[in-house]
Amino acid sequence: MPTTGIGLDLNVILAYLFGIILILFVGKIFLMPLKLVFKLLYNGVVGGIMLYVINFIGIHFGFTIALNPVTALVAGFLGIPGIVLLILFKIFIN
Repeated sequence: MPTTGIGLDLNVILAYLFGIILILFVGKIFLMPLKLVFKLLYNGVVGGIMLYVINFIGIHFGFTIALNPVTALVAGFLGIPGIVLLILFKIFIN
């Protein structure tokens, strides 16, 4: 079975950590309501897990989404709609 790098790469982990820290920092600076900050954090965690699950299942069908800082940020900020956007982008571009 070919390895396509579905494991979490250090760059992706650092991108997620950077994104989470950035959300918390920006939230404190602009005094965002705490509810919105937690929603963005929740979207980031769910987006990262969904990317991993899609790649874990998709490797059996030859469908993977690259795990890089751009896809991490899209999945993190948009959550599940971001994952759908990445899937549609992958389908229509390739």
